[in-house]
Amino acid sequence: MNRSAVPSAKGLERLIEALRVLPGVGPRSAQRMAYQLLQHDRPGAEQLAQALSEALATVRRCAKCNNFTEDEICALCRSPRRDASLLCVVETPGDLAMVEQTLSYSGMYFVLMGRLSPLDGVGPREIGLDRLQARAADGEVREVILATNFTNEGEATAHYIAEMLRARGLKVSRIARGVPLGGELEYVDAGTISQALLDRRNI
Repeated sequence: MNRSAVPSAKGLERLIEALRVLPGVGPRSAQRMAYQLLQHDRPGAEQLAQALSEALATVRRCAKCNNFTEDEICALCRSPRRDASLLCVVETPGDLAMVEQTLSYSGMYFVLMGRLSPLDGVGPREIGLDRLQARAADGEVREVILATNFTNEGEATAHYIAEMLRARGLKVSRIARGVPLGGELEYVDAGTISQALLDRRNI
């Protein structure tokens, strides 16, 4: 049979390509996901499509902490129980969630949504360091805790931010090395993160 006579499934191809944007998903994994959704779980596929569409339409960045929210200011930033003098800087929303799980930190946050990586074209502007600088210099913040990951990029990001904020007279500290070298907060247990926060050091 001539290959050109085989009907093409452009929709399927687009779905597979779309699934490949997810981290850790290669061509074969994307293909398996697409087949699973279309062959065995069409209601689940419709639910996924609807949820993604709604999230894209309603989820935004918090004006204060840069985390995901549906409001201009997220519930955490609005909470009167949080210590406004402490500002913890993390790379991702997942890192924020892990720090919160420790139940040992009651301050505020700023989520970079990334880390400095010049080779990938990610510089200070791409991770909103101008917004972080403005947030840290709002008159309420007394200490900025750098909780970026202990990867090469995370360390470089922490160093850059520390230099930037110290020049404005702010106290800057770094979480302790209880987090393993090369480790990412999202995958570290809550107890280790809690101890790293308690043992933070000035930089």
